[in-house]
Amino acid sequence: MPKLNILVGTMYGGALDVAEQVKPLFEQAGYAVEIIEQPSVDDIVSGDADLALFCVSTTGSGDFPGSFVPFVRQLRDQSPALTTLRYGLIALGDSSYGDTFCGAGRALDELLADHGATRLGECLEIDAMETFMADDAAVPWVEEWIVAQQLEVA
Repeated sequence: MPKLNILVGTMYGGALDVAEQVKPLFEQAGYAVEIIEQPSVDDIVSGDADLALFCVSTTGSGDFPGSFVPFVRQLRDQSPALTTLRYGLIALGDSSYGDTFCGAGRALDELLADHGATRLGECLEIDAMETFMADDAAVPWVEEWIVAQQLEVA
């Protein structure tokens, strides 16, 4: 059974809610799923998961949520090769913040790419100004993402 780690960075619980809402979709598709609220670099370099999905909200002026900062620091300090990491990304933000909209998700995507990770598909950016319930946007995106991964493996 393939394994998926959902790594969450959240301030007020929105990204965690998205992770909890999409977890059953992956389980129905045959994945063993673990939601990790306090991720570490070991969660992406240990090789125990076939895929990773990041659900990250943006705080302040494009900043990472406090619970996710240690992970980002570890990633920058250790600078591991992530050439085997295949991931998807759901970024939550608020477009009223202008240029920093989904800044944490965009910065994470760039950081992972700099370390050799492979993003599968496009990032999903969810705008709190347009989408009241983030899972309303996340669920259809995840359904399509799962199908794309199954087609790629087949």
